[in-house]
Amino acid sequence: MKVLLQLRWFFKQQKKQYIIGVGALVLVSILQLFPPKIIGLIVDAITEGTLTSSELIKWLVILALAGIFMYIARYYWRVMIFGSSVLLSRTMRERLFNHFTRMSPSFYQKRRVGDLMAHATNDINAVQQTAGMGVLTLVDSLATGGFVILTMALTINWKLTLITLIPLPFMIFLTSYYGRLLRERFRFAQEAFSDLNDKTQESITGIEVIKTFGQQKEDIEDFTNLSSDVVDKNMRVARVDALFDPTITGIFAVSYILSFFFGTKFIIAGEMSIGDMIAFSTYLGLLVWPMLAIGFLFNIVERGNASYTRISELLAIEPNIKDMPGAISERPKGDLLVDIESFTFPGDETAALKDVHFTVKKGETLGIVGRTGAGKTAILKLLLRQFEGYKGKIVYGEHLINHYKQQSLRAAIGYVPQDHFLFSTTIAENIAFTDPNISKEKVYEAAKLSQIHEDILGLTKGYDTVVGERGVSLSGGQQQRVSIARALIMKPELLILDDSLSAVDARTEEAILKALKEARTDETTIITSHRLSAIQHAHQIIVMDEGTIAEAGTHEELLRMDGKYKEMYDLQQLEVLVERGGGSE
Repeated sequence: MKVLLQLRWFFKQQKKQYIIGVGALVLVSILQLFPPKIIGLIVDAITEGTLTSSELIKWLVILALAGIFMYIARYYWRVMIFGSSVLLSRTMRERLFNHFTRMSPSFYQKRRVGDLMAHATNDINAVQQTAGMGVLTLVDSLATGGFVILTMALTINWKLTLITLIPLPFMIFLTSYYGRLLRERFRFAQEAFSDLNDKTQESITGIEVIKTFGQQKEDIEDFTNLSSDVVDKNMRVARVDALFDPTITGIFAVSYILSFFFGTKFIIAGEMSIGDMIAFSTYLGLLVWPMLAIGFLFNIVERGNASYTRISELLAIEPNIKDMPGAISERPKGDLLVDIESFTFPGDETAALKDVHFTVKKGETLGIVGRTGAGKTAILKLLLRQFEGYKGKIVYGEHLINHYKQQSLRAAIGYVPQDHFLFSTTIAENIAFTDPNISKEKVYEAAKLSQIHEDILGLTKGYDTVVGERGVSLSGGQQQRVSIARALIMKPELLILDDSLSAVDARTEEAILKALKEARTDETTIITSHRLSAIQHAHQIIVMDEGTIAEAGTHEELLRMDGKYKEMYDLQQLEVLVERGGGSE
């Protein structure tokens, strides 16, 4: 019952609904006591020959009224208890989703999407069942069982009642044991489902790669093995679950045998009438559901307990990046100072950055170049406060970036990542993502700056074209340009293009850079790129190598140094010549 105690915060919130629901359940339990007693009285009256028409009508009217009130009460407990349990699932799902949005990138590096989805679906459904069917079975089994046993003992025969209840301790012991087994096995089953969920999500996302390399057969075998594991572990749950009903029914059969054997003796001894025996047997029949409900209760509660534990463990994880007390809520602007002695990604042994020092004046453009893994993206992640724990400082405007609220800092930064992501909605809605109510004219303006406007107009539905999941209906270059337009719509103080022009041709790249230079005369821009043509116009260029700044200066200054930058430039110029030569043949 631990999970019910853990959910008391919700029961307090829905106190009124649960009081009405539980009250209606108790009323039904009381009203159920009338029919067996009335039947017993009628049978005795018939046996004694004292039953009159008026007395029979009176009993029938009472039965009808009891039925009507039970109908109304059953309606209300369903609405109140089951309705509240649905509200719990919504509350838990929103709490989980909000938690996901606050988590740092390191959280998602350690956890799979499929597992997180399983928490938000199967686990929450199990907890919902606990707050709905679990509460129902708990109250109904206690109320109905308690009232029936008291009525049997006080109004019919207390000795026969005690004899009938002799097998029940065995049932309580066995169902408790089954419950412990069920909790352990259900947790394993949920974890297996998470693995299967993650495999499905990963395979669908990477279906093109799987088919390109001809790995469909192997992928299906892998999926089949995971699916079989889910079945096996759920079968282990089902084997325990299947023990509840036979155990309860078998023990209850023993109670029936005891009641008939000793009940007959009491009738012969004159301690009971035949009507009492019929009423007692009917009451015993009413005990079947409460006894079965105990089995259901253990089943539901132990599943809910396992799932609530999984959800609680997830919610207990604190985000790595937090706002400090009294954090600044205004958007930063001004010069950007980066002064990093060293930084190592969590879990890594080698420093990703060391001795990185530079200043970008407001309105300037900074270019960052270097080989893959040289530290370009690491600098950007620190600017966005996706990671902390570095030695040194980063100052934006007049304050350290960790003195700003995360929301305020990121509201000032338009970030276009290497792995651009578009939502499965229209192009217009993707561009207006940060401000859904923005005018169409401003959407068009941002699209023109990123050189995607004409492409969009060429589509059948223009800006109302649905791009599909992750923008699958657009080319790589179109996706990049839509992502740039989405960042520009924010009017950011700092625009970061993280190798975001790699999929566009040289002419389009030049047009985008020219438009940005003209439109963003007073805002700061940082561009990382492997292609030097994207950054050679920058006010300042830094060359990253093995996590540190190898060279720094303007395009012309770096060429005169005759170092790494010059080597990269000559190589790329040679590639251009080769491409042109190939095109002319």
